[in-house]
Amino acid sequence: LVPEKSRLKALLDHLSVIEDPREPWRVAHPLPEVLLLVVCGTLSDCDDYEGIAEWGATHLSFLRRFRPYHHGVPGARWLTLLMNRIDPDLFAAAFTAWVRESWPDRPSLIAIDGKTSRRSHDRGAGKAPLHLVSAFATTRRLVLGQEAVADKSSETTAIPLLIERLAAGGGLDGTLISIDAIATNPTIATAIRAAKADYLLAVKANQPTLRAEIERFFAAAPAAETETVTDLDKGHGRIESRTVTVAREVDWLKGDRRFPGELRLPDVATIVRVASRAELADRGRFETRYYISSAALSATAAAEAVRSHWAIENSLHWVLDVTFGDDQSRLRKGHGASNMAVVRHFAFNLLRAVTDKKSLRLRRKRAGWDPEYCAQILGHRTR
Repeated sequence: LVPEKSRLKALLDHLSVIEDPREPWRVAHPLPEVLLLVVCGTLSDCDDYEGIAEWGATHLSFLRRFRPYHHGVPGARWLTLLMNRIDPDLFAAAFTAWVRESWPDRPSLIAIDGKTSRRSHDRGAGKAPLHLVSAFATTRRLVLGQEAVADKSSETTAIPLLIERLAAGGGLDGTLISIDAIATNPTIATAIRAAKADYLLAVKANQPTLRAEIERFFAAAPAAETETVTDLDKGHGRIESRTVTVAREVDWLKGDRRFPGELRLPDVATIVRVASRAELADRGRFETRYYISSAALSATAAAEAVRSHWAIENSLHWVLDVTFGDDQSRLRKGHGASNMAVVRHFAFNLLRAVTDKKSLRLRRKRAGWDPEYCAQILGHRTR
């Protein structure tokens, strides 16, 4: 039997294929060494280049277990210059390839959503803050890939590119992909179906005609044509019940358009209504949301998928802000913000893979204190 490659070995292999923008004769610090330093420093509770460089100088003997580092580690200014120059598309592709090799099982549920790194703007240069669209395997708490939204563009242009990268080699076959209402359009739905995946898309006020049709259907639908399930959540000072109703008799949503510009999504199989009621300490809150899917979902499966979608907010974006200080990052030049966002995703996945009961914040701190624990997070196998 061929032994399974460690995540560290896979990480080193994929970092090694990223193109170095420097002239070879001027390279004292090879790019794979630099990238390994940045990933390890970020794992070890360093949120800026000054901290990463200092951590690397202090733990040089640890880094030399994996690469020579003949000239030691670069300083913070040099790290800044190089990370600004690395092609972010190549770096993002290397990340996706590493995830696929290290966690080969295909996820069943993927949520796609965008996040803005609020302090990464450069007002002097007229540059907007970095906005990154990420794909998150919700049941496994794993980042699968990301795509930066280009200036003067929107998530609708970045999402198809991200789907195309994830779909390579059948990576999305049979997966259910959930996205908020910004993606409820034929282009993105068609891209998902072309990737042999199914979509679950929110229907909100930006699609008023479709939403009105779905509302009217559920208001008049006989009970025999729908399926309903209710679940109850208690905690954080509130009680919330969600009643999820699905209908799979949706032929009326198919066929030719009845007026110019009417929205028509491919392969519609299910529409979903989620009626939630939250009892707070001082008030009640009521909300009804609607979704449309190409998968023939049961009410239970729809409830799980809708609930899982919000894991990308609670288990990824919130963690990046609170544990990794993403919103406090002031990287504003070149590709530094995009590339460090990918580095944080490398670190997030490695930290999530640890099986102890420590919080992610404590895992980062201990990795900074204890090189052996850092090696454990990296998946390094000692003989």
